[in-house]
Amino acid sequence: MAGWNENQLRKYNIKLEKIPTLQYDDPKLDSHLTNNYPVLIKGSKLVSRVLKWDLDYLKQHMSSVCCNVIVSKNHKFKYYDPKKITPNMTFKPISRPSPMIFSEFADKITNWKKGDSRLYLQQVLNNTIGQHVVRDFVMFNWDWIMSKQKICKWGPLSSNLILIAQEGNVTPCHYDEQQNMFASIRGYKRFILFPPSQFECLYPHPVHHPYDRQSQVDFDNPDFTKFPKFKEACGYEVIVGPEDVLYIPMYWFHHVESLKHGGYTVSINFWFKAGSVEKIEYPLLDYQRMVIMRNVEKMLAEALHDPSEVGNMLKTIFLGRYSSDVD
Repeated sequence: MAGWNENQLRKYNIKLEKIPTLQYDDPKLDSHLTNNYPVLIKGSKLVSRVLKWDLDYLKQHMSSVCCNVIVSKNHKFKYYDPKKITPNMTFKPISRPSPMIFSEFADKITNWKKGDSRLYLQQVLNNTIGQHVVRDFVMFNWDWIMSKQKICKWGPLSSNLILIAQEGNVTPCHYDEQQNMFASIRGYKRFILFPPSQFECLYPHPVHHPYDRQSQVDFDNPDFTKFPKFKEACGYEVIVGPEDVLYIPMYWFHHVESLKHGGYTVSINFWFKAGSVEKIEYPLLDYQRMVIMRNVEKMLAEALHDPSEVGNMLKTIFLGRYSSDVD
């Protein structure tokens, strides 16, 4: 019996297709991974040995560990980079970090009631998280996932995050610059993914903004006057449950919802560096175009010493020169 139903899914006016599902040993899987195409993977047993990681078990073994917890007054948890907040900027984040020991976090989740702030734990797994959890960490199916890293020629594993989200939490649409193998341990999450080619439809914040890599569009209440191309957005949808692994390619936008099932979800991110490109081929891939755009924005912001001037310079370059046919 599924731990979720269709009524739990938020309604968006977006055209959605299903992400393909493959078994871990399907010959077609490596093609999806090497071509940066998302896929839901079944049967890998990547995290099967740690399905005991519920709040009670983790509280027993991580009770006094200080963890990175995000707090939000509503259901949205939108990441921001505090280093990009400038003195003359009016910026009010919708969620904020609130470090707390794990036992406090677990108690707040267990005793949460409507009207309380929502919580989302995002903690790096390293040797500070407790002896028992470290031992469990070694029990992941490392042979399988590292074989995929080798086949795909990804860079090194950069980090693992344990994610514990309350049911109903939403991570709004954003993209990352690393390869991500997302493994579910407890509960169900809905992912809506968009390829890099949808960049114009999703209007990510400028690179110098604290919400860099996050879409400006509020999926719950889109402003089509300000973001008209969002009407043309086309995405892919998948529900990720216990023991599933979802491959999220770098530069693919993704919008994530924790569904109602037992109060919270537990999952693990496996982050891999992009890896080196032996030879650039043309035409460029869509994610390579995004990399170029990011680098142009960064270069102009550094040269002008004023990020607010980047848009004006880009307009000056474009208007009347590239915006119409020139004889």
